[in-house]
Amino acid sequence: MDEKVCGYFISTDKSKLNFNVIYNFIANTYWAKGIPKSVMQSAINNSMCFGVYNAHNEQVGFARVVTDKATFAYLADVFIVPHLQGNGLSKLLVKTIVEHPELQGLRRFLLATSDAHGLYAQYGFKPIDNPALLMQISPGNVYGENNSET
Repeated sequence: MDEKVCGYFISTDKSKLNFNVIYNFIANTYWAKGIPKSVMQSAINNSMCFGVYNAHNEQVGFARVVTDKATFAYLADVFIVPHLQGNGLSKLLVKTIVEHPELQGLRRFLLATSDAHGLYAQYGFKPIDNPALLMQISPGNVYGENNSET
């Protein structure tokens, strides 16, 4: 699936992904600081991935969805490279994800964010109705740094 707008396009074709771009960004985030390359590669291999590319096929953004494509999805590792932030690419990315045909009719679509609530709210995400329903195992510091999940 490819979605094109303003000289940029989004693709779910994993063969287009530039692992170095993804890893170099994610390994320096607050949520996955220091993630080992092998863990990031496994996360990509086992997720539905969305790459954002410019007209020269250079990767400028990414997101992945952990899903069974029937009942549940979790949106993770969303980013647009810093020099292109603020020009609508993150909106295009999230819109493309929530409208993807394989992600329709889900019982629950989750994400965690500390700083982008406004972006996700535009596409139907809202605070958990009953947070007491959700539980987690969160060992913390799994990559050797102080981090929290997005």
